[in-house]
Amino acid sequence: MDVADRQGAAERAAALMELHKGSGFLIPNAWDAGSARILEQMGFPAIATTSAGIAWSCGMPDGGPMGPDAMFEHLVAIVGAVRVPVSADLEAGYGETPDDVGFTVARAAEIGLAGGNLEDAMGGELLDAGAAAERIAAARDAAPAGTFVINARTDAFFSSFEGDPVAEAVDRASRYIEAGADCVFVPGVRDAETIRRLASEIPAPLNMVAGLTAPVLDAPTLFSLGVVRVSVGGSIARAAFSAVEKAARELFETGTLDFLDGAATYGDLQQRFGG
Repeated sequence: MDVADRQGAAERAAALMELHKGSGFLIPNAWDAGSARILEQMGFPAIATTSAGIAWSCGMPDGGPMGPDAMFEHLVAIVGAVRVPVSADLEAGYGETPDDVGFTVARAAEIGLAGGNLEDAMGGELLDAGAAAERIAAARDAAPAGTFVINARTDAFFSSFEGDPVAEAVDRASRYIEAGADCVFVPGVRDAETIRRLASEIPAPLNMVAGLTAPVLDAPTLFSLGVVRVSVGGSIARAAFSAVEKAARELFETGTLDFLDGAATYGDLQQRFGG
């Protein structure tokens, strides 16, 4: 990365961090360059990626055989397609050791990503909290504060953990913030009052995924509960792939083209993508 690119990357990281200081922002998840371009053109100030959506776009399941090299090919394409900050789903950091996590984060910063999520579970099992904090510290060492926004994810609600998930999430969040995390992501929470409590007790901006609660809570409601950063995970990708399946089913079963009702025209998409 040359000097100009580094300056641009630093500005995008600063812009992403600044969003966490407001009353709340929505960061949608892209899975390829085209979806990222559309999300940017809709006016979103930053974009996240979805490892699930990227895997599905390659015909693979989430959490399957896709390795870091293949994932980074997609991240490079997404970063190169937009001007807004991009925060990547870096899963558990693609490695067994803190040094591995540091290498992944350094690589992410080098390609121009403004930030990334780092999970504290592998294979559905929570890592030891101290070991997970060491991984966050290694990530922070690889990308100093102000150059990369670390969104530390804890799977206290999403794993096989059998204790009090609220207490565990708050404890882990505090450890990760002390280790250098800028914000904390707690997926799997299902009710409003638990979300309100987490937002109150975690001493950093809280990230939640809209649409995973019961009843479903939208972004404005999550903001009212104290959430600062709202993402949607693989939801947009799921909607897109569902549209493909619906169209394929209609074609296969009847040969009709009703699925085109409301679809963008060829010319519309050519204009959107600069053709």
